[in-house]
Amino acid sequence: MLKRIIQACFLIIGGTLGMFLIPELLVVLRADDVAILNNPYASVLLGAIIFYLLTFWLLDYVLNFMKWLEEQLVKVPITDIIFGSLGLLVGLVVAYLISSAFNAIRVPILDTIVPIILTLLFGYFGFQVGVKKRDELLNLFLKANKKKHVASEEIEEESNHKLKILDTSVIIDGRIADICQTGFLEGTIVIPQFVLNELQHIADSSDALKRNRGRRGLDILNRIQKDVPIKVEMYEGDFEDIQEVDSKLVKLAKVTGGIVVTNDFNLNKVCEFQKVAVLNINDLANAVKPVVLPGEEMSVQVIKDGKEQNQGVAYLDDGTMIVVEGGRDYIGKRLDVLVTSVLQTSAGRMIFAKPKQLEKAL
Repeated sequence: MLKRIIQACFLIIGGTLGMFLIPELLVVLRADDVAILNNPYASVLLGAIIFYLLTFWLLDYVLNFMKWLEEQLVKVPITDIIFGSLGLLVGLVVAYLISSAFNAIRVPILDTIVPIILTLLFGYFGFQVGVKKRDELLNLFLKANKKKHVASEEIEEESNHKLKILDTSVIIDGRIADICQTGFLEGTIVIPQFVLNELQHIADSSDALKRNRGRRGLDILNRIQKDVPIKVEMYEGDFEDIQEVDSKLVKLAKVTGGIVVTNDFNLNKVCEFQKVAVLNINDLANAVKPVVLPGEEMSVQVIKDGKEQNQGVAYLDDGTMIVVEGGRDYIGKRLDVLVTSVLQTSAGRMIFAKPKQLEKAL
C-alpha cells in the first residue's frame, strides 16, 4: 500500500513540475514550435512519465526512509508529539505575524528572505520548547482541569481520588490486588509503561527466582485489570533523560500530582524527601496487625539464633520477627515469653521478648 502511495505522489509531483518546467525547457531546446509537445496536457504527461521512471530507481530508498521515519515516530512518546506540534504551531504563527510586518515595509530582498528565515527559526524553537517543557505544560493543563472540575469539592475528598501510581515491588508483592478488591483504595490506579517494561524484563530473566517474581507481577496486573472494581489506566509516556525506574515514578507523581504506592523502604524515603505523596503497603500492614504491648505473654516457636549473643528468633503467623533474649538454648522448642518492647517502622515490625520462666526466676 505504501509503495502505491509513493508512486502516486511521484506521478503528481512529476505532472505538476512538468506543467511549469517543460515549456521552459522546450524554449531552451528551441523545440517550442513542435505542436504535439507545446501544450499543457503533453507537459503534464511527460513530467509524470519521467518521474514514474525515476520510481524504479528511487522507490527502495524512499521506502526505507519512510519505514525508518515510522519506527522513529513510534518510539517517541505521544506527549512529545502533541506538545512538540503545539509548540511548532505557535512558532509558525509568531513567524507569520513578524513576516507580515516586513512585507508591509516592502524592503527589497528582506521581504523575501526574512520570512523564510523566521519560519525556520521560530518553527524549530517552538518545537523544541514544546518538547522540553512538556512536563510543565502537562502539569499546568492537569491543574487547570482539576480546578475546573473539583472547585466545589472538599480538600480531603480530592486527595482520596488522586492517581495511585504503582511501582514494580508493590505489584510483585501482590497484596495491592487484595487491598483494591476490598475497596480501601480509591481513585484511579496508574500502571506506567516503564514499570510494565521492567516487569517483562524480570519475567524474561535467566534467573529462575527473578523469572518467577516477574511472572507473578504480570499475573497480579492481569488480576487488577480484570477482577478489581477500580479504574485502571496505563501511562504510555516515558522520561528518557532519567534512567532509574524509581526516579521516573517520582517524576511522574510530581507531574500528575499523583501518589506513589510502594512497599520499598528506600523509595518511601526518597518520596518523603522530595515532598511526593506516598502510600507504603507495609505501613498499612503494620497498622492492621494485632497490637502487642510490653508485658503481654505469648507462646512462640524459637526457630534460629539471633545476631547477638544468646538471642533466639521466632516468628508470628503474619511473619513478624520476635527476638527472644536468652532464647538460643530453646531453638526448636516452644516457649512462653513476655514482651519487653516493640519496634515498628516502615520496613516492618520487631518484637523483643524474654522467657517467662526467666522472669519468674527473678
